[in-house]
This record gives sequence, structure tokens and C-alpha cells, in this order.
Amino acid sequence: MGLRDMYAYAIQTAKGKFHGNAEERDGKLHFKGTVATEAEKNEIWAAIKTIPSWQTDVAADIRVTGGPAAANATAAKTYTVKAGDTLSAIAKANLGSAGAYMKIFELNKDQLTDPDKIKPGQVLRLP
Repeated sequence: MGLRDMYAYAIQTAKGKFHGNAEERDGKLHFKGTVATEAEKNEIWAAIKTIPSWQTDVAADIRVTGGPAAANATAAKTYTVKAGDTLSAIAKANLGSAGAYMKIFELNKDQLTDPDKIKPGQVLRLP
């Protein structure tokens, strides 16, 4: 399966759930928009992660807005990493303490191997 096929699969998975823009641009797959539930977001992320080079070839900002389908779901908070960010700075801004960075790291071990190695565009779950 080629990269374009993988992009098409991720975009197809998002159809009907994702409200926003999902397109291939400049050789990268860009997602920016919202979904009603955390489950929908996770389904789209699972499709994105079928792309072997997703960490460098996909830029995604998918936010959970809640809504009728999310009545019983709890919306998780996320943060999209920007250039120059550190887990400590993200923890201080979002959790009130720079020392809470390990909580963010533990929650995101599926995509982080080292708390000092985060990349712009990564979407991190927050406690």
C-alpha cells in the first residue's frame, strides 16, 4: 500500500465524523477540525497511525467538541505541540506545575519514548 493509499484510508475513516479540513498538501497529510467524541478522535488517530511515517508526514489538530454523540463521554483535553515547547512548559501552562510533566509523559507513552523528545504537531493527551 502506497503513502497516498494510506492517506486516503485516514481521510475516508474521518468522513462523517470529522468537521474540518483533511487534505494532502505539500506531500503531507493535514487534519484540522473537530469531532463529537473522544472515540471518534481515537478512530481517526488509529487510521493516521497506520501510516509508518505519521510522526513526520501528518500534521493533525483534531479537537473533541462534545455534542449529542458525546453525551455520556468525558472529553479529554489535548495539546498540540508547537516549536520550542517542552513538556515542563506544557505542564506549567495546562496543569499549573512544571513538575507535572511526567504525568503528561506517562499518558502519552504510545507516542513518546523520552520526555525530552517532543515534536511540533504531536497531539498530546493531558490529565
